[in-house]
Amino acid sequence: MRANAQKNGWPLEVKVGLIGSCTNSSYEDMGRSANICKQARDKGITAKSAFTITPGSEQVRATIERDGYAQVFRDVGGVVLANACGPCIGQWDRKDVAMGEKNTIVTSYNRNFTGRNDANPATHAFVTSPEVVTAMVFAGDLGFNPEVDTLTAADGSQFKFEAPTGDELPAKGFDPGEDTYQHPPSNSDAVSVSVDPSSNRLQLLEPFDNWNGKDLEDMAVLIKVKGKCTTDHISMAGPWLKYRGHLDNISNNMLIGAINIENEKANTIKNSLTGEYGGVPDVARHYKANKLNWVVVGDENYGEGSSREHAALEPRHLGGRAIIVKSFARIHETNLKKQGLLPLTFSNPSDYDKIQPDDKISIVGLNSFTPGKPLECVLKHSNGSSESILLNHTFNQPQIEWFQAGSALNRMKMMQKS
Repeated sequence: MRANAQKNGWPLEVKVGLIGSCTNSSYEDMGRSANICKQARDKGITAKSAFTITPGSEQVRATIERDGYAQVFRDVGGVVLANACGPCIGQWDRKDVAMGEKNTIVTSYNRNFTGRNDANPATHAFVTSPEVVTAMVFAGDLGFNPEVDTLTAADGSQFKFEAPTGDELPAKGFDPGEDTYQHPPSNSDAVSVSVDPSSNRLQLLEPFDNWNGKDLEDMAVLIKVKGKCTTDHISMAGPWLKYRGHLDNISNNMLIGAINIENEKANTIKNSLTGEYGGVPDVARHYKANKLNWVVVGDENYGEGSSREHAALEPRHLGGRAIIVKSFARIHETNLKKQGLLPLTFSNPSDYDKIQPDDKISIVGLNSFTPGKPLECVLKHSNGSSESILLNHTFNQPQIEWFQAGSALNRMKMMQKS
C-alpha cells in the first residue's frame, strides 16, 4: 500500500478514519474495533487521525452504549455519531481541510466514489474493514500494516496490535434503544398534509402522466453515458440531501456526475433544440418545456448502488421516458419501473455503439407490450439513415400496468378506487 501510494501521489497522512453507517457496523464489528481501541488505550495512546463511529442501527447504538464500547471509542479520541447514514452519503460538514485540498481518508463504508463522503473531489477515500480503519487512525499513516508494523506506547516501548476479537452477539442481548415508532391514524381520511408552496425543502408529489396509448416516437438522446453510472452519478447525495423532500429541487442534480461519451465531460451535454451545451438537468427541463421526450443511453450495470428512489424519480419528473443500457443493477431497474419509465436492455450489447448522441429514438409496438417479448427501437441518424434494433425487458404483467398507468402509485390508486 505504501509503495502504491508513493507511486501514485496519494497522501500518506490519514486525516480521518470513519467506521460504521449501514455497512460493517454490526455489534461484532463494533466489538472488534473497540478491542483495537482497548489495546491502544492500555498503551496510553490516542488516535492520531480524527476518528468517527456511526452505529448501524438504534439497536446497535443503544447496545454499544450499555456494554461500554462507545466509551472506549471516546477514551481514545473517537466521536460516536448518531445511527444514521452520516458521512457515508455526505452528511458531514467537514472543517479540517479546505475544498480542493488533496487528502486521504480511510473508511469501512461501501462506496468511495469521488466526492461522495465530503463533496471534495480531491479527497482520496480508501475502503477497508472496521478494525483496519481503527488500527490506521492510531498510526495516522496509509502505509501502516497492523500485522507487522509497530507503534510507540506512552512509555516509549514498541508494540504491535494483536488480532482483534469481538462477540458475534451481545451476552446480555440487544438493547432495543428508543422506541420512536408512531402508529398511523385509524382513519387517514381526516388527515391532510399542509406544505408551504414557497418551501424549497418540501413539496407534495404530483401524479405522473399516464401512457397515452401511442408509441414513443422521435425522442432525443439526453445523454449517452460512458462507463460506470451509479446511483451516485444519477442523483448525488451530500449537499443535495436537504432537497430530498422536494422533487423539483433535487432534480437539479440529475445525472450531473455521468460522463458524456460525446466529450468525456460530466454535466455538459448538447441541446438538440438550440445547439448549445448545458448542464444535464437544464437541457432536460428545456426538452420537457418543449414537449420533447427523451431517453438515456447507458453502459453495463447501470444504476448500481444505493436503492435511491430519487435516481428513478428525477428522470421521470424531467421528461424521461426510457433508459436504454447494456445491463441494469437489479434494484434500480425495478425502481425505474415503479415510476413509469421503460428500463430496456440491448438484445445485442454492441448496439450501444450504433446510437449517436444526436439520434432520434422511437420505441414502437407498445400496444402489444407483453412479458418476454422484446420491443423494437428505431434509430434515426442525423445523416437521414435509420435502422432498427431490439430491446429486451423484464416487465411482468402487473409491471406493464404500472407503465400504462404512469407509475406504480398511480396503478395502486386506480385499484383502490375500483
